[in-house]
Amino acid sequence: MDSDNHTLAEKQVEIIKKRKKEGIDIPLNEKVQGKETTTLLEDVYLIHNALPEINIEDIKLNTVFLGRTFSAPIIIDSMTGGTDEALLINKRLGQIAEKYGFAMGLGSQRAGLKSDKLIQSYSVARSVAPNAFLIANIGGAQLVEGLSKDDVKKIIKMIDANALAIHLNPLQELIQPEGEPRFKGILQKITSLINDIEIPVIVKEVGSGISPEVAVKLQRAGIRAINVAGSGGTSWAGIEKIRADNAKSYIKSNLGNLFWDWGIPTALCVLLASKSVNIPLIASGGLRNGLEIAKCLMLGAKMCAMAFPFLKRAAESEDELDKFTQLILAQLRGTMFLLGSSDIDSLVNTRYILKDKLASMLNSYEFRRNKN
Repeated sequence: MDSDNHTLAEKQVEIIKKRKKEGIDIPLNEKVQGKETTTLLEDVYLIHNALPEINIEDIKLNTVFLGRTFSAPIIIDSMTGGTDEALLINKRLGQIAEKYGFAMGLGSQRAGLKSDKLIQSYSVARSVAPNAFLIANIGGAQLVEGLSKDDVKKIIKMIDANALAIHLNPLQELIQPEGEPRFKGILQKITSLINDIEIPVIVKEVGSGISPEVAVKLQRAGIRAINVAGSGGTSWAGIEKIRADNAKSYIKSNLGNLFWDWGIPTALCVLLASKSVNIPLIASGGLRNGLEIAKCLMLGAKMCAMAFPFLKRAAESEDELDKFTQLILAQLRGTMFLLGSSDIDSLVNTRYILKDKLASMLNSYEFRRNKN
């Protein structure tokens, strides 16, 4: 019987490893960005300042988040773990987090709970980034399943985490061939967990966005920060649709195609959440450059997170990753210079104009909320 259980456990680990590998390979090699949806950040119009009265070398990017000072309001967002490829990627990302003073999130650490052999693919980040702010990661679906308090503590210890992210991915679970779309009781599970651990808890989506109503519930539960992770970037529905095709799952594939662009655009997420809660917001979902980071900060985000752009360069080489990081910082600093903002505080108080679809959607939402 023990032998049978061991064999079953090994099979489960192999399934998870395969899924984790596909979670890297598909975004890098297939077209899984949003089809018709965008972040709507293109509808945020910034007003040029011809008299900036600052020197670009004097611009400061540092910011405070969850009691920690960061050199820039940038998070390397959670992506991967559990495979040999993930070990190399997390090593390179950890080195960047340490070098540039960024926060870094790890991919879901469920695989590390299933097999000690997979722990290093996560812990490598801490080994190369002893001073970085690392964010552990577990799925809300796993909390509903009954993930124990000891398991959560093991996840935190795995990377000596400074914070814990709980990811909400109902769309992904709906379409994933082996998905678990059972979320009943999740808010209570999150609330209980907050009381059981000592580090800050962040809740994040994975690309479909967090509505203001959900944001309010999370704030009341005691969450310390929210990563809105809106739509407009990598589509996890698209990724799981491709996996469903490979698994010859007709219904899952159809659902993936139908809901490919499902979600709340990132810019709208940040705007609505910033009007609804007063805990720090992390903007993510389709951010690709420093100009978009600046826009999100102006809309109300405290930090901005990127996943795919860092993953892409980390998979290429250390040099490409470093060059991209320097470029992002130069783009953010350049945007601030053209707006006349000497630091992040002055940036977030700079005027902007909302136009076209974003302005229309915001007005429509506000009208309906006031009417109700």
